[in-house]
Amino acid sequence: MKMNKLALLFICTCIFVNISTGVPKKKREPKFQIVTEFGTIKIKLYNETPLHRDNFIKLTKEGFYSDLLFHRVIQKFMIQGGDPDSKNAEPGKQLGSGDLGYTIPAEINPKFFHRRGVLAAARMGDQVNPEKKSSASQFYILQGRVFRSGELDSLQTKLLASGKVKFSEEQRKAYTTIGGYPTLDNNYTIFGEVIEGMDVVDKIAQQPTDPRNRPLKDVRFSISKIKK
Repeated sequence: MKMNKLALLFICTCIFVNISTGVPKKKREPKFQIVTEFGTIKIKLYNETPLHRDNFIKLTKEGFYSDLLFHRVIQKFMIQGGDPDSKNAEPGKQLGSGDLGYTIPAEINPKFFHRRGVLAAARMGDQVNPEKKSSASQFYILQGRVFRSGELDSLQTKLLASGKVKFSEEQRKAYTTIGGYPTLDNNYTIFGEVIEGMDVVDKIAQQPTDPRNRPLKDVRFSISKIKK
């Protein structure tokens, strides 16, 4: 009887140790929906970029991303929004320089690259922003385009000559199949991706624009957290 009790105690101890020392569960990636007149875009944020993730969550909770514009739209490239000045902007007004008075330190992760559908932070150029700090509120969703293998080879040669890293097999496959924009890699913080609604991104990217790439007809959006 004593032996059975000891055996039971040993089994329970092993179970406790396995539970307490097991691999922790991966933190769930927060999801959001961007609602537009063309449909809804669903995105998820990466936990590997916590500063950008938490800032986006904060702004969404505060209602900042409500009734803003996609103020810069370039087909086969990207759609950009989040300028606070776009909320009540007059037709034809140049947008893109609005900010919230702070920036976010770059969280550029080589794991993420500019394939079709990524969500990234806009920023000021290297001349005034060598640390590549991100805008607090402006972001873009990459539409991109498909590159031929020869195009990618030529681009790779130029990038290597300027000290950039070689494309991985994963990058080459993505850029030659689903598409993207490789020259942006390692220059902007990618902090999420579209999980549903790239057809909506494509529709927005097709809208006629003025010479500054602002859609002639306002494309408004609002963002809310998906609670599931």
